[in-house]
Amino acid sequence: MRYVAAYLLAVLGGNNSPSSKDIKHILGSVGIEADDERLNKVISELNGKDINQVMNSGLSKLTSVPAGGAVMASAAAAGGGGASAAGEAPAAEEKKEEKKEESEESDEDMGFGLFD
Repeated sequence: MRYVAAYLLAVLGGNNSPSSKDIKHILGSVGIEADDERLNKVISELNGKDINQVMNSGLSKLTSVPAGGAVMASAAAAGGGGASAAGEAPAAEEKKEEKKEESEESDEDMGFGLFD
């Protein structure tokens, strides 16, 4: 990952085709020693490609990866929209809080507490 990040930094700096020397210089500036095998792999995979197109193709692949929001998204789709699903979530929280408060009150009704 560090090699890809260094490659991207070089491209952002205006070098559209960074060499291994450029990437080693970037990594060396933060105290990282580059592994030639991994570095050459990154350069060979990205050499001659437009980095913006590579990133866009990667983003399209990420849309199919679940990221923890799938439950909410499926609930929104089943409920007919995000607004109804969002409206149900706070109501569920309020119910939990009410139950919690009731259990605290029931402890007080017993006439003694934990620290009495």
